Amino acid sequence: MRVFRLGFLSLVAVSLSACFGDASNLKVGSMAPLVQTKTLANVNGDLSKITTYRYPDKRMYQYSVDDALKLGKPVVLEFATPAHCTQCDKQLQLLKAVLDKYEDDVVFLHMDQYKNPEAFKAYKVLGDPWTFVIDQNQVVRYKLAGRLLYGEIDALIKDVLKIPARAAPANSTPAKSAEIAAAG
Repeated sequence: MRVFRLGFLSLVAVSLSACFGDASNLKVGSMAPLVQTKTLANVNGDLSKITTYRYPDKRMYQYSVDDALKLGKPVVLEFATPAHCTQCDKQLQLLKAVLDKYEDDVVFLHMDQYKNPEAFKAYKVLGDPWTFVIDQNQVVRYKLAGRLLYGEIDALIKDVLKIPARAAPANSTPAKSAEIAAAG
């Protein structure tokens, strides 16, 4: 009985980790990990093989994380698994609205834990939703836990769009930005 209770408590802790603190130890100011992830092309257009979201937007599945980061545009990388997270569903609805405003200037990617677990590992994400805003120099500028409001993500994107492209090599040390942990 004690083993069952410990297992249950561990599961609850992992499930709630995005809402209560910094479950990802990938630091703001560090280079974003280049990880190959599934794209719509990899799954022959079958969205059910790439997301558990009920109303997916194909624009969020056009690029692998590694390819998106090489485009020289900011990236909004959303870790959300709607199959087990109601806040994730709402967060993805919000991101679709923000995507409409910024689709020419920013790449939006959605990673589902069941469909792209390698991204969760590379970014050291436990729990969801988590939002990473990465600048055009591949630097993690913001990481946020939990559900966001439109105005919050809009302000972060506007801020990141002001950052000039860097000519220095990708392995140089970037300046550190503010880290935000929103309560979920």
